[in-house]
Amino acid sequence: MIETKIKQIVRDVNDFPKPGIVFKDITPILKDAGLCNEIVAALAAQLSEIQVDVVAGIESRGFLFGMSLANYLGVPFVPMRKAGKLPYKTVQHSYDLEYGSATLEIHEDAFLPGQRVLIHDDLLATGGTVIAASRLIEKLEAEVAGYSFIIALDFLNGRDRLLEFSPNNYALASY
Repeated sequence: MIETKIKQIVRDVNDFPKPGIVFKDITPILKDAGLCNEIVAALAAQLSEIQVDVVAGIESRGFLFGMSLANYLGVPFVPMRKAGKLPYKTVQHSYDLEYGSATLEIHEDAFLPGQRVLIHDDLLATGGTVIAASRLIEKLEAEVAGYSFIIALDFLNGRDRLLEFSPNNYALASY
């Protein structure tokens, strides 16, 4: 089972990025090409019932599997980045995090109106960053088709916050 494999290889890093937080480090997964392929196939299988026109990955963690997932699905990949990192005209959304604030941006021509966009990130915590990504998609008149994550920290209730945008919320491993 993919959830068991993920939980066996992900490592906990205590007090990162600040005291009291237990960070789920997925970088050990990246050393196992076979597991990476299994993860992408499992993510795609979860999406079989929904229409996805574009995959948007959130910097930088969402780039790792988001691009592979987009290729697997045969759809475009769009990066969502921190402010000041994209070279063309952008649309921005600022938001609060558990430990600070941030601004997320996307190229103004990233999506066509009405396109169904899957947002991918490696981990869902409280949902703040993913909500900012959802708001950017709405600003560009596209639709949030759903969300895919490798890990969801269910005790933080991030999934509940995403229901405003889409009921399609998938994670391969939950804590």
